[in-house]
Amino acid sequence: MNNIISKLSEVEGKVGFYYKNLVTKEVISYNEDEPMLAASLIKLMVLGEVFRQLSSGILKDDEIFVTRECDKVPSCGALNYMDEGLKLTLKDLYTLMIILSDNYATNILIDRCKINNINSFIQNNGFKNTVLKRKMFDEVGVKNGLENYTTAKDMGILLEKIYNGDLVSKKASYKMLEVLKNQRLNSKIPFFLSSNENKITIAHKTGEDTNTTHDVGIVFAEKPFIICFLSNDVNVPNFERIIQDLSFEIFKMNK
Repeated sequence: MNNIISKLSEVEGKVGFYYKNLVTKEVISYNEDEPMLAASLIKLMVLGEVFRQLSSGILKDDEIFVTRECDKVPSCGALNYMDEGLKLTLKDLYTLMIILSDNYATNILIDRCKINNINSFIQNNGFKNTVLKRKMFDEVGVKNGLENYTTAKDMGILLEKIYNGDLVSKKASYKMLEVLKNQRLNSKIPFFLSSNENKITIAHKTGEDTNTTHDVGIVFAEKPFIICFLSNDVNVPNFERIIQDLSFEIFKMNK
């Protein structure tokens, strides 16, 4: 593991790392409490609050939402490229938010759940260094200095709660885990683990922005483990190669 920390310490920019073996409980970390611009990792907290409200009966999976052209935001996902007037269920929205990192779906869910409720969920679950300040692609918010932050350790704790069935409820945790297992953006942690030779199940969520790339997940190796890579102000292609290599190296240690 010293080799892993050594490689991370040589990266130019800000890097956070958290690893936990879910069998032996061994933890290895590096800058795990350093707040990072969250990018799309904040969507995991939105997902958590969605399921809290589902469990409380405030929301229903089959609630219908209709897309509008004026609400579209750039980049990630599918809805930005669809005609307005598309009818989607709540389940459609949170699935798209995770497996395609859909920003439009995320913003609909943030509006439905409310930012203060999402932040209460964050605080009540002990995520000390995570905060949601704005929606995706809120240019006015960015100009006013509003940013979303999280840490490698907070992400690791969230994933462990899901794994143990402790986030919201056992049933909700199971459903969240199944959504995360269907992730379609698989160029980082799963890069060497999803080959025909390995075909390892991974429940994970990525995040990307300018000079920022993240991936956090649960790897269902022989000894399942949590692994979280966060970065700001890095050379993205170089750091993503490090994520790929270190994920495979750690996987081999847990076979």
